[in-house]
Amino acid sequence: VADQAFVTLGTDDVYCQGALVLGQSLRNHMTSRKLAILITPQVSSVMRAVLCSVFDEVIEVDAIDSADSMHLALLERPELGVTFTKLHCWTLTQYSKCVFMDADTLVLCNIDELFEREELSAAPDSGWPDCFNSGVFVFRPSVETYNRLLQFATEHGSFDGGDQGLLNSFFSNWATTDIGKHLPFIYNLSSSAIYTYVPAFKHFGRDAKVVHFLGSAKPWHYKYNPQTRTIMQDGSTSGSQHQFSYLVLWWKIYYASILPLLEKLPEMEDMESQGQKDETTHLISELSTQLKPEEPNAEDERKKWEEGRMDYMGKDAFEHIKKKLDTFLK
Repeated sequence: VADQAFVTLGTDDVYCQGALVLGQSLRNHMTSRKLAILITPQVSSVMRAVLCSVFDEVIEVDAIDSADSMHLALLERPELGVTFTKLHCWTLTQYSKCVFMDADTLVLCNIDELFEREELSAAPDSGWPDCFNSGVFVFRPSVETYNRLLQFATEHGSFDGGDQGLLNSFFSNWATTDIGKHLPFIYNLSSSAIYTYVPAFKHFGRDAKVVHFLGSAKPWHYKYNPQTRTIMQDGSTSGSQHQFSYLVLWWKIYYASILPLLEKLPEMEDMESQGQKDETTHLISELSTQLKPEEPNAEDERKKWEEGRMDYMGKDAFEHIKKKLDTFLK
């Protein structure tokens, strides 16, 4: 469907890592829609080349920052002011309808049915369900809507300092009018909500379609050991097993599909200059840091066994344990 697209935003090389995994997850699940990404001038030429391998359109836009330090302080997320840049998605008038997805979301199955919804369709926010979460929403590009949003932002600002507060105020009747614009929570399952209502997650979680890594700790802040398929943060494995299963899935896509694109860049004909090669080498080094295998921690290994979280298909498989026992018994 050439006139509809999934749209995301990358304001720097770090968030573009998430956008690449998001785009690849949409490709893996055979979306029939175009993929577009908005980027700011801060995104490097190397990252732009990688983005072109996954996205149909890579569109540079100017950054828009709310500069609302007071409201952002309430969220304890000063970096979210730049999410106002998301407003540029309404300028993509080459498309009749789009689904915006934050770069820290991950698609778990085909979600093309979202294009049957109308503007503005979104899922409730886990922190305040009468507000929608702006990490996933259906919209219709329109220059008129874009200009109205900019005017509204100038006159009223945002109650949380970021795009979510602004969009909820602008589309203020979302909570009380058309229920058809309320996406089920499974289209924007926040990883943090898994802790707050575990019974509901166990009952409905298997139907999740999109997971959203809310909060300041993103998948790329964790370390991934591709040999053991385990996730580590700050030397510990704190967090729910459900959350870690999503993190492992994110890293599996990154390791299998995105890292090879980065490693292939120096061989591309348009990357001949030494400066670009140095930039590429530095980027690969930075992004691969999180992939260094960690030495297994004895205490963590013991906890995994006690909690029933053994790697049955990997190092804890019966044949490996038997081999180790045979060594001791010789």
